[in-house]
Amino acid sequence: MKVEIGNQGVPSEMEDGEPEVVDKPCYSPVSAAAAAVWPAREGGEELFVPPLNFAMVDNGVFRSGFPDLANFCFLQTLKLRSVLCLCPEPYPEANTEFLRSNGIRLFQFGIDGAKEPFVNIPDDTVREALKVVLDVRNHPLLIHCKRGKHRTGCLVGCLRKLQRWCLSSVFDEYQRFAAAKARVSDQRFMELFDISSLKHLPISFSCSNTS
Repeated sequence: MKVEIGNQGVPSEMEDGEPEVVDKPCYSPVSAAAAAVWPAREGGEELFVPPLNFAMVDNGVFRSGFPDLANFCFLQTLKLRSVLCLCPEPYPEANTEFLRSNGIRLFQFGIDGAKEPFVNIPDDTVREALKVVLDVRNHPLLIHCKRGKHRTGCLVGCLRKLQRWCLSSVFDEYQRFAAAKARVSDQRFMELFDISSLKHLPISFSCSNTS
């Protein structure tokens, strides 16, 4: 597990027995255009602008693209304890200072965001990241990569398998965020990801409760 605090830099522009399964509803992302607004101020009043592709995953867990300065006021309203970044580049100085000043812990699990066909999503890294997500002591928690589509989508998809979502619902949620840039390799990874070593971990989220 790689945890980094205080590193400077700017992320690159790269893109990013079987358990019983049940259908689950999917969360829709906030409009991408809303996250491009800067400055986050109008008429002297603060605007609360969510990051690109922001959405609630479950109680205490959120997802998005890479937050920038325009999003900081909004992120403060979430009262985050942790941020989980899936980009391998050093965390930007402004973001690091924001986390430090708000007492937010950074977990960083670097996954290469290169485009297909040169895609390598490491199982062990996703497994360690899921342990952070499942630990309610880290909540409220924000998961993000560059655009909030591929790497974040794969991690959330693996979480959904632990929550006993059927694959069609997992893929539907992934495609809502990835849209035209959905990757067959990502969906294949989620389908084949082995959750057996994580089944012993408690899952207290609302969507894990089956009826």
